[in-house]
Amino acid sequence: MDNFSKNSFEAPRNFKAGHFEYHQEIELDIDDITNLGFGVGRVDGFVVMVPYALSGERVRARVFRNQKNYAEADLIEVIKPSPDRIKPKCALFGVCGGCQYQHLSYEAQLRWKQKQIKDLMERIGEIKDAKVEPTHPSPAIFGYRSKLTPHYERPRKDGEMPIGFIMQGRRNVIVDVPQCPIASKAINEAMPSIRDEIKARANTFKRGGTILLRDTLQGVITDNRQVASEKVGELILKFVAGEFFQNNPFILPELLDFAICEAKGSKYLVDAYCGVGGFALWGARHFEKVMGVEISENSILCAKENAKSNNISNCEFISGKAEKIFAEIPFKGEETSMVIDPPRAGCDEAFLEQLIAFSPKKLVYVSCGPDTQARDLKYLVARGYNILKLQPFDLFPQTRHVENVAVLEKVS
Repeated sequence: MDNFSKNSFEAPRNFKAGHFEYHQEIELDIDDITNLGFGVGRVDGFVVMVPYALSGERVRARVFRNQKNYAEADLIEVIKPSPDRIKPKCALFGVCGGCQYQHLSYEAQLRWKQKQIKDLMERIGEIKDAKVEPTHPSPAIFGYRSKLTPHYERPRKDGEMPIGFIMQGRRNVIVDVPQCPIASKAINEAMPSIRDEIKARANTFKRGGTILLRDTLQGVITDNRQVASEKVGELILKFVAGEFFQNNPFILPELLDFAICEAKGSKYLVDAYCGVGGFALWGARHFEKVMGVEISENSILCAKENAKSNNISNCEFISGKAEKIFAEIPFKGEETSMVIDPPRAGCDEAFLEQLIAFSPKKLVYVSCGPDTQARDLKYLVARGYNILKLQPFDLFPQTRHVENVAVLEKVS
């Protein structure tokens, strides 16, 4: 029997002719999951990506796009399910694009994230036989997010006004999400009244927008500019609500513990991309002196206040310009460990050049973008660093995202 059937649906104008016809139905075995959370299989040797299909499954799918080297298809039916497939907790799973793994058991999520780190390190970082530790699990796998940013549009002609997240597979369609199972209890409790308030003002909007819901010690904050606080272990950390702060408070102390434990053994610590000082303040008791460097003035002000309010006197925070970020650090590289936690885009070349010139003895690279981290690790290894450990942390259960910590040491 053929493993596909052809359909007579008229293709849209932007459909590219290729290996498959528009809406051609195919059957295929899924043998992998990409780092975007898509199942991957082959038909006659040609790669097909199918969202929500799991490795080991046989599925029926409908092609909607031809790319040069692969096709994309919607999942129609799971013919042979994976033993790791479970019932999603959210009724909107598969429609809302926020989660990719709710149908995958948590143990399997951890295994696949470990594998995806290994694949990225070997493919992009050119690290042969990369040894990646088992993914460190989150203590909470639902109700863990302390920040949510739903989107909204102006009311439609029919009066409907969805407030939620982008639909899976679409760029501009918002799915209405009245409750989110990965958001904290406080955010879900606050959501109905905040949604009602937005809808009550709908006629005043000239365009759509995004809502901030930040669960803090002050309650659920919606003002991006408000100063908020979060308790992390014994520390109380202040930050500007709309700016970066890790949004899984359950696993954050474990991530900080690991990073600082790996950085220990030097006289000094430098926390680059320090934000409001999390790594610097957490590790202060293990080093003679600590310096945090950050280009955001707001974050530096918060970091200085955090050191003062937590009675930590051996930390200094400076605002470093991108082209001279280490200019004011008085430590010698051979006596220093460094923690870096850059944005998803990774480190730019100017930063990496300065890092190599400074040459810290140990380097702990924390990343929410393992692909760009792998790129940067390739650069660092080529310039005299050895990778000692690769440790994923699951800060984002039910989603394809994973934090990864790389521990490096300068070759003597």
